[in-house]
Amino acid sequence: MAISIRRALASYRSISGALRATNFTADRFCSLVGSNSSPFPHSATTETIPCSLQTNYLLESRRGFAKGRRQAREEVDDYDYGNPAAAVNIGPSIKAAAVSQMEAAIDALSRELAKLRTGRASAGILDHIIVESGGVKTPLCRMAVISVLDPKTLSVTPYDPNTVKELDKAIVSSPLGLNPQVDNQRLIVPIPPLTKEHVQAVCKVVAKSSEDVKQSVRRARQKALDTIKKSLPKKKDKDKAASAFSEDDAKRLEKEIDDLTKKFIKSAEDMCKSKEKEITSS
Repeated sequence: MAISIRRALASYRSISGALRATNFTADRFCSLVGSNSSPFPHSATTETIPCSLQTNYLLESRRGFAKGRRQAREEVDDYDYGNPAAAVNIGPSIKAAAVSQMEAAIDALSRELAKLRTGRASAGILDHIIVESGGVKTPLCRMAVISVLDPKTLSVTPYDPNTVKELDKAIVSSPLGLNPQVDNQRLIVPIPPLTKEHVQAVCKVVAKSSEDVKQSVRRARQKALDTIKKSLPKKKDKDKAASAFSEDDAKRLEKEIDDLTKKFIKSAEDMCKSKEKEITSS
């Protein structure tokens, strides 16, 4: 907005200067067009209009616009991006990005743990099963309502009763070791007790999932720390009084990221311990 105003003022000065330099009057305009009357009071003196009036006007106008453009470029080049009044505080955005990535890792772990079969009925163990119907592969949870009848039994009610056979086949083919029973237009899925071998195998899967999510959280931490490091002012800019992101800000933000990392890792460990306890106690 300020640049536009400056350009307009520069153009106005150029036009005014050109008119003053040529002593342009209404009488001269009338004499130019060949009229004997003037809408303005007739001046005592009459001069001819220099033929270069139009040329001078265009030239001065172009010079004015060019000057405005040069001033705009100089202002951009001289802008102090280290000024805290104009600088953007990037700390919250770095922290928010790290939190988002860590939360995504925890959510993924929660979904993976829900898929593992324990001795108790859980609707989540069937969600990931893929059902092929009419040549189209669809997750079971999108084709039926899965509910818990009791701690040892699940109920699967399809939205389309004609897909009961496809649902039955998909559950039997899964590695969960389940044998559903057709009950009219739904499936009854008993949850058998876990064998010792199955318990050990599932616990290994839980431990592996725990390590994977910890690595994901640590990667999010490292990415945030790298971004903080890149955001620090360079050595040649350290003498500036004002900086968009100071070393004190960086240290404070690094501590916050470390605290978040510990928090999410502990959350992952607690989830996995709870799942292992659920598996072994069943």
